[in-house]
Order: sequence, then structure tokens, then C-alpha cells
Amino acid sequence: MTSPLDDRQAAASSHPEPLVVRTVRIDAPDDLLSLLPADAPLTWVRRGDGLVGWGEAARVEVAGRDRFAEAERWWQDLVRHAVVRDEVGLPGTGPVAFGSFAFDDLSAAGGALVVPRVVVGRRDGQAWLTVVETAGTLGAAPDWSLVARHVAGLTPVRAPGAVTYASGAVAAEDWPGVVARGVAAIRAGELDKVVLARDEVATTTEPLDVRHALGRLAERYPTCWTFSVDGLIGATPELLVRSDKGLVTSRVLAGTIRRTGDDDADLARAAILAHSSKDLEEHEYAVSSVAQALAPFCSSTNVPDVPFVLHLPNVLHLASDVTAVLRGTGADADGGPHPTSLALAAALHPTAAVCGTPTEAARDLIRAIEGMDRARYAGPVGWVGADGDGEWGIGLRSAELDPADPHRLRLFAGCGIVAASDPAAELAESRAKLVPMRTALAAD
Repeated sequence: MTSPLDDRQAAASSHPEPLVVRTVRIDAPDDLLSLLPADAPLTWVRRGDGLVGWGEAARVEVAGRDRFAEAERWWQDLVRHAVVRDEVGLPGTGPVAFGSFAFDDLSAAGGALVVPRVVVGRRDGQAWLTVVETAGTLGAAPDWSLVARHVAGLTPVRAPGAVTYASGAVAAEDWPGVVARGVAAIRAGELDKVVLARDEVATTTEPLDVRHALGRLAERYPTCWTFSVDGLIGATPELLVRSDKGLVTSRVLAGTIRRTGDDDADLARAAILAHSSKDLEEHEYAVSSVAQALAPFCSSTNVPDVPFVLHLPNVLHLASDVTAVLRGTGADADGGPHPTSLALAAALHPTAAVCGTPTEAARDLIRAIEGMDRARYAGPVGWVGADGDGEWGIGLRSAELDPADPHRLRLFAGCGIVAASDPAAELAESRAKLVPMRTALAAD
């Protein structure tokens, strides 16, 4: 007996007609987000570059421990049968799928890959338009007029009105008790580090137009990756993995302190953070977990000796950019298949930055004491291209839209806990990490 999800996957995977994909160069506006419709926009943008999409040419929904592998098989099969004419040849041109996946194997949130009907992208000063059809043959090349007609029909961006906040699964005043249980487990030798998260519920007066939130996030957090995929929106500072022609990059964040708003004071706090034994310990676990997960796939890996301090408007983070070269690329290229960015994301997830160390012990403790389903918070979110390259972030500084109520969202924040963690200080840090989404929902 098959479930509805099984039926949807079978229908989506059968591909009775191959996708017909055409990519051409265009002159896109500076603000890619200005092209988005209010309904189910797809977004992956940083510093004005990236991808936006709308419509749905194909999708697959997956669940369970094998959700990444199932999504990967579906995508490779879809691409294998596609008819593609790519006149640009840059990362993100040709067919692309946006995706988001649950943090936990046991979560009902599962995961999804979505192929938009229209994608507009920009990279290094070059812009392009990709149009995907579900039947037929390559016809006349699409041009900017297609997008112009789309833009002419867009509704104005609506503000959400007044926003009220309520406790999520665990009330804020009770959350230090959850952290204390995590600290006790670490001091008892059960594990070295655990990342604990909490949620809160936001209710908007007007139905939420996610374009309002995305625009504010992109403007205020330009160094982050602003995303919107299948009901998960946010601006993550943490790049889980980028795969680009054999070069792999991962930005690791762990160790956080709240900004004061005074530049001189924040410089002093940055120096304190850079020498904090507690935060350096937390960061070392996160970097090590990424390097170890990449090792089986890579011929060389570069791990910085010391982290740098990443300055964001609301917090300061310890950060390290880990780089690696995939096996079989570069001087020793053998022409064989390489793991896709989605496969690399699956191998990396969950890192110590969002789960803990050792992974299994931390995940078990999270399930036992956190008191909520994270859904797709802290899971991989991003995109994959036809050649397997792509970018995947960790779904942090994010919110989950309620599909049944356009006024309701769940906001999330998490903190890395080690033996020296103070529950009250971790609560303060979680409040700082909720600021981006709260700010995104505020009126202009």
C-alpha cells in the first residue's frame, strides 16, 4: 500500500514529457527581488547576485533518512531527460532546482526540490533568463519582454501590519532550564557540545507578503544569503557548501556575541570573542566536523589556523572558511563523476555548528530535551544545477510559514552549548539571533 507522498514522488519521477530548458543573456535590474511574485517566490541572493524564480515546472517531496538520496536520484533523472539549450554557461544557468530539507531524519517536514518555470540570475555582472517548459521543443529564444510582462502584472508589496509574538514550544523563561540540562549532560561526559534551539510564534495583522521580509533581510544583511524556498524564508550567514567546478567552500560559524550598537565597544567585544576559550572551543568542534565530513570526497582541504570575526548588524561570530578540492579534479582529473553539491550537503549535515559533537549523541539529546520539531530550521537550503554544482546554506535566522494561516510564522534561534555555557547568557544570545527575522517583519 502506498502513501500519498509515495504517489506524488512516483508521479513527479515518471517525467512523461522531458523538460525543455532555454537560457539566454539579458539585462536584469539591480534588485532581483523586485521581480518576485507574492505567491511562492524562490530566492537565493547575496550582495545582489544569485537566483530568483517563480512558477513550478516540477517538484519532488521526500522524507526520512534517505531524503537527500531520493531527491538526488530524482534530480539526476530529470536532468538526464531534459532538452537544454544554455547560451550563457555560468553556475546557475540551465535547469536549476531550489531545495530545503528538514534538520532531523524523523521530522515530518521532510524536504523538497522545486524546479521553477522562470529563473532570473546574475553573477559577476552577467545576467540571464531561464525558461522551463514541460512539453514541446525548443522554439524561439525567450527575451526580457517575458519578464517585463510578468513584472507589469505584479501586485505591490504589502507590509504585514502590526506583529505580535508568543511563546513557541518552550517558553523563553523556561528555556534556560533546557540549556542547563544540556550543560549537565556535557559535564557528565555524555558529549562535548550540543546545539539547542527554541522557537517563537509571530502573528501578523495582514497576510504575510514574504517579499516585504525578503527585501528587508537583503538590505540589512547583504553579506548573508537571503533565501525563500518552499515556505522557509530567512538570511543565513552560514554557507554549508558551495561546489564550483571542483572547488568546494564551506563557511563555518560558531561562537557568538551580541553587538552593542557602539562601534568602538563592538571592536573591543570582537577582540574578547576572538580570545574566548569557551567560544573557540565551540568553534573548533564545528570546523573539525566540516573538515572530517569533506575528507572522503576531497584530495586536499585547507582549514584556517584561527577563525576571523564576522561582523553582522546584530551579532559578532567566529568564522572560518574551509576550502577543498574534489577528488578527480584539477591536475589529477580522471573524467569520472563527482559528488554533487546536494550530495556534499547531505554528507556535511548536520555539522557541529547546528547539532553538536559527537553527532549522534548530540542529536539524541536534542530529541530528548529540546521540546520541539525544528522542521526545516537548521537544515540545508539552497540550489543545485544540472552539472551538480550549486550552493547550500544552513537554514538559520529563518522562519517557517504556516501553510494553513498566512498570518502565522515560526521564528527560530539556536545556540551552541559547551561545558562553560551559562544558561542566562545563551538565552540572551538566542534573542539576538531572533532580531533579523523580527526586523524583517517590522513596518518600514
